[in-house]
Amino acid sequence: MEKRKFKWRKWLIVLAGIVATLAIVAFIGLTWFMNKSKPIIDGELAVNILEQDVSVTRDDKGVPHIFAKTDADLYRAQGYVQAQDRLFQMDLARRQASGRLSEIIGEATINTDKHFRTFSLRDAAEKSLAAYDEESKQVLEWYAEGVNAFIAQAKENKTLSYEFSLLGYEPEEWTVVDSLTIGKYMAYDLGGNWNTLAFRHWALQNFDEEKAKELFIKYPENASSIIEANIKNPVAVAGQFNADLLPNEFNGSNNWVVSGDKTKSGTPILADDPHLGLSTPSIWYQMHLQSPQQNVSGVIFAGIPGIILGHNDDIAWGVTNVGPDVQDLYLEIPNPDNPTQYRYDGKWEQAEVRDESIKVKDGETVDFEVVVTRHGPIMTDLAFKDTKPTAQFSMQWTALQSTAELRAVIGFNKAESWDDFEKALEDFKAPAQNFVFASKDGTIAYKANGQIPIRKQGDGQLPVPGDSSDYGWDGFIPWDELPTIVNPEEGFIATANNQVVGEEYPYHITDFWAQPYRFERIKEVLEANDSITVEDMMNLQMDQHNLYAREFLPSLLTSMKAQDQDGTYTEIIAMLENWDMVDAKESGAPLVFHTLMTKLQEVLFKDQMPADMYDIMHGKFNITDQLLRTAYAGGKSIWIEEQGGVDATVYKALELTIAQLEDQFGKNASKWQWGDFHQLTFDHTLGSASPILAAYFNAKKVPIGGSKVTVQAADNDLSGNVDHGASWRFVVDVGDLTSGYHIVGPGQSGHVKSDWYQDQVLDWADGDYHRTFVKQEDIKGKTLKLKAK
Repeated sequence: MEKRKFKWRKWLIVLAGIVATLAIVAFIGLTWFMNKSKPIIDGELAVNILEQDVSVTRDDKGVPHIFAKTDADLYRAQGYVQAQDRLFQMDLARRQASGRLSEIIGEATINTDKHFRTFSLRDAAEKSLAAYDEESKQVLEWYAEGVNAFIAQAKENKTLSYEFSLLGYEPEEWTVVDSLTIGKYMAYDLGGNWNTLAFRHWALQNFDEEKAKELFIKYPENASSIIEANIKNPVAVAGQFNADLLPNEFNGSNNWVVSGDKTKSGTPILADDPHLGLSTPSIWYQMHLQSPQQNVSGVIFAGIPGIILGHNDDIAWGVTNVGPDVQDLYLEIPNPDNPTQYRYDGKWEQAEVRDESIKVKDGETVDFEVVVTRHGPIMTDLAFKDTKPTAQFSMQWTALQSTAELRAVIGFNKAESWDDFEKALEDFKAPAQNFVFASKDGTIAYKANGQIPIRKQGDGQLPVPGDSSDYGWDGFIPWDELPTIVNPEEGFIATANNQVVGEEYPYHITDFWAQPYRFERIKEVLEANDSITVEDMMNLQMDQHNLYAREFLPSLLTSMKAQDQDGTYTEIIAMLENWDMVDAKESGAPLVFHTLMTKLQEVLFKDQMPADMYDIMHGKFNITDQLLRTAYAGGKSIWIEEQGGVDATVYKALELTIAQLEDQFGKNASKWQWGDFHQLTFDHTLGSASPILAAYFNAKKVPIGGSKVTVQAADNDLSGNVDHGASWRFVVDVGDLTSGYHIVGPGQSGHVKSDWYQDQVLDWADGDYHRTFVKQEDIKGKTLKLKAK
């Protein structure tokens, strides 16, 4: 028996050794496989499309500083370097925007492809190419040459990034239209309101008009004909809509600029932090480009040439989203005998029909057509359940016009003054953005720029009849009448997606502005300080004061106390009463407050509409705020009265809040912390495939403070994942434009083995900025010499 046990023990040891050896070999093989596609960042590389040598120095945060002797080589090198770090992201972006994901992924993305083909982003990009002058087209071509030089080398050397091997395909050549299509995708991400029109149309079909009226941010006045048309021509809205494909309703930003009269340095300071989805890799790619014609530093979307936000030797600029109503839905009446004809002024008009057949990996090609009326593509079959309604939705959208934003970007990069910059803005039409500007001559300025429609009738809150020339667009707000401010007496300009015009402004922009709390806090801080520093502006970008709670919490507490007669929630009420209204990660009160505000929406609306309609009901916070303000001011709200009044509504939400939090974090409320729920994530696309890949590619979650209403924008999903916020933070004093201060979370590189893959996650959480220089002698790092042919 002892010998038998010894033999088994011996064999187990041998087997364990074999398994360990295989594991080590597999690990070594995997490491070799992953490492072979890491970008080469020092030494020399021959790049045969260059006319002269180009120097690329990556600093300690992986920011590439490209020094070229001509603009031609500068843009070629930019394309090459972006592809080194982000080619898979670039390829995925052009495929998503073009509706071609299914070719590499399979059946799972067919509906996504249908969605983006219907939105016609690539078609709009192809049409926009004609709007570009020869100089801009040349820039696009030079950039594409650089991307393609890298693709060709990587294919030849078998060093394409590992994602391509995992998905089993190789990237196609890059084209000029690919870059423009990614630009159109950003207009999609920042310029959507069509789903809110569809929701309001549904609300008019399913609620009494007075009840539906309360779901509008501002009910249309003098628009009885439009309301009547929506009621008489129902479109089948509820059924199968996938709200996951909608842009985040909180896509926006903070920006501000302060004059030298209010700064310690005596020169203007500019700050910008665009709020977009947080992911690995970042949506932004930070770069510095220098040639004899320009010296510009900042960020750009991977797949596009130039620098869209940042500074050069003379000026600095930043943006937030204006958020105007630039997508209108039309109630189109199809011909019963020919479904591709639609009634217009008493006649049947033939629509354009585009064949958009979708190739599917390991599957059959899916037949798909996009039908386009005079107003735009038909949206109904894409978004809603299959029926034969009396009407269909088509969508008119400014981004489907022929526009030339890249030409504006080239102008920004070389501008030397506000006059130069404002001239370049004429080409930036979609998406509409709030631009703030500062120059070393002391000028600060602002312009709400872009194409904003002037409507013949209506205000963009409801679909309008598509069968009559009495409706539609009558041009756009004249460029010289867009909101503009230069050197205001206040000494600063700030925007945070807030209302930027007053009642006196003669044109309609939108009624759906962001909640005002970020803007009000920025204004409060800037007004109180006449000796502002760069450090002050960094601190303000990380500010966690919650002005939403400052407005509503006293009234909410009154309701809670009125209903909590038996003292069930005494501890919770005391926690909220003692809260300093700062969304700190260590505090329990923000956890209760933010959960409560979400539960209020559920109490009011969730049980009264289908799930997909609840999901596309953007503006729930604004509408809930409006109903609460009305109720606490003594007015009547049908939605609140149906719940038994405002006190009862709040108490129901409180009960749901505490039940959920006790289930998640235990019954001891004194141990609750906002950061236990509210955690920063930078998820990689491949991380969604399995928990193993998620552990490998996704950053470790980090408890953080802030929220969607604080200046430190950190919006979370219902699971607490902070996946939306300041995708780039930037501060610069124009008195010293040799450097600027940045955070690009999670990092510069898209390669998991790079030192710069996720090295800025904690920087993002803690507000630890890096300084990026633009003088060659100040830049330290590893240098790659790109050798000309």
